[in-house]
Amino acid sequence: MPNPTLLTGAADRTAIALKSLRLSLGSGPTRVEVLKDITLDFRRGKATAIVGPSGCGKSTLLMTLAGLERPDAGSVEIEGRAITAMGEDELAEFRGKKIGIVFQSFHLMPTMTALENVAVPLELAGRDDAFARARTELAAVGLAERASHYPSQLSGGEQQRVALARALVGDPSILLADEPTGNLDENTGASIIDLLLGQRARRGCTLVMVTHDLSLATRCDDIVRLHSGMVESVVAAREAAAAS
Repeated sequence: MPNPTLLTGAADRTAIALKSLRLSLGSGPTRVEVLKDITLDFRRGKATAIVGPSGCGKSTLLMTLAGLERPDAGSVEIEGRAITAMGEDELAEFRGKKIGIVFQSFHLMPTMTALENVAVPLELAGRDDAFARARTELAAVGLAERASHYPSQLSGGEQQRVALARALVGDPSILLADEPTGNLDENTGASIIDLLLGQRARRGCTLVMVTHDLSLATRCDDIVRLHSGMVESVVAAREAAAAS
């Protein structure tokens, strides 16, 4: 049976299109096929959760959407542009303009303040308003008063708020989140998800989020379930919530 796909009915309502995507990791006898012939569309302006057991390829799929992993075969199109056909420089420029990424482990620079961490993407792009924009984004995630603090002076939840501000500072149309609450306690994680989904809705960007938490996934618009590197099912989140 062919893989299920998230059908949008019109190309202008598709933010990300994956076609016959395959990716293997490792080398020689340890090489493993992680993604197996995935064809899938993600709806523009919607939030999609990717769920499934550990090792099924969730994070690898997300990194492929970001252009941080190169597939062996198939294509990834973002807003009509095939990022799999881009060279490294073109891809880096495209990612800087179009994609924001939130990782589980924050990935903040320890020698930079919260403000400096958020400003980095815009500084690299040569933007004169990098620090002004960074201040605005820190205020949007409730950290205006913590701008001069270093990561070691911030709680885990605050560090993830800085990471979210950094992901959003370039006003991306695509937001990717890999287990954004994985290193946080339940209450802190819930507040981060409230913030993440609230910012997504306010800005109208497309969110793709990897999570192991089905209750979190049901707060999205669509749920993609992976199993052994293949798409097992695609359902509207409200259907999954009703069935649970």
